[in-house]
Amino acid sequence: MLHFPLHFFQMETTKSPSKSDRRRFVLSSVFFIFFLCVLASINEARFDALLKFGRCSVAAGTVSSSSSFNSSVSNDTDIRILIGILTLPDQYNRRHFLRLIYGTQSFSGAKIDVKFVFCNLTKEDQKILVALEIMRYDDIIILNCKENMNKGKTYTYFSSLPEIFNNSDGNGGSGSGPHPPYHYVMKADDDTYIRLNSLVESLRPLPREDLYYGYVIPCPSMDPFVHYMSGMGYLISWDLAEWIRESEIPKKHLEGPEDKVFGEWIRDGRRAKNRFNAKWSMYNYPEPWTGCTHELWPETIAVHLLKNQEKWIRTLTYFNVTANLKQSKLYHIP
Repeated sequence: MLHFPLHFFQMETTKSPSKSDRRRFVLSSVFFIFFLCVLASINEARFDALLKFGRCSVAAGTVSSSSSFNSSVSNDTDIRILIGILTLPDQYNRRHFLRLIYGTQSFSGAKIDVKFVFCNLTKEDQKILVALEIMRYDDIIILNCKENMNKGKTYTYFSSLPEIFNNSDGNGGSGSGPHPPYHYVMKADDDTYIRLNSLVESLRPLPREDLYYGYVIPCPSMDPFVHYMSGMGYLISWDLAEWIRESEIPKKHLEGPEDKVFGEWIRDGRRAKNRFNAKWSMYNYPEPWTGCTHELWPETIAVHLLKNQEKWIRTLTYFNVTANLKQSKLYHIP
């Protein structure tokens, strides 16, 4: 603590002060007030720094529990995308692997939620292990259905989304979020690698209503209005998900090759006047070679049929996904 000599503040009382004494007093007072202001500013800066340090310390001890991959700066013009990866309850290792794949990607101008989608749990171990996943990651949607491939799982997925997310906080909970909660919703396979930034950039100039986007089937076709989109991953605008929920057309035609059936719903309902063929930025893995594939290339949005770890590693190596690995004394990776 600073101490000031008493005479610094006292005035003589035995005689009237001279002009020089009054001048010294005024200058001394101004200097003292200035000194107090400086001291207060220093203490305030230290206090603010202490508060910031405390906030950082608390934040450092908090672990995010959601696989919602957002841009660093979010605003109302950002594209909101839900990617639903259809999988099975027992595919624990695959889900953990895909969390690495999507959680380490960077992009801008979008909010992307990646969710794993499957039907009702049927085993005791699933009820425990899946519940732990939900508690830790909060990235699972359990549909009210029995696991199936061509008997309505795709319908249950798309038709359930409006009920789950409309008038919610954006994560299926109560609250008021934006409307629509997502501009686009996607159905993807768990053997597809989606490059999120490429997906966002391809969607940026497209309409946000009545849109059907993907890889046109059959392979030689480039016309998205003739057949349908491949199951590797196709995307629709939110209004089409609401139409699927409300229309009688899908309800009367649930069984059959799911992606082909989906295309028939769209055709019979005269929907999706806006269609986008993402071929050849979406394609199958190049080995074995077929008419549906080509070599890996930089303009890729999605690679399909990554059926084993070797194919995943070759794909991830090509796109140099670890380029941003920070330097550290904790490890050495040549």
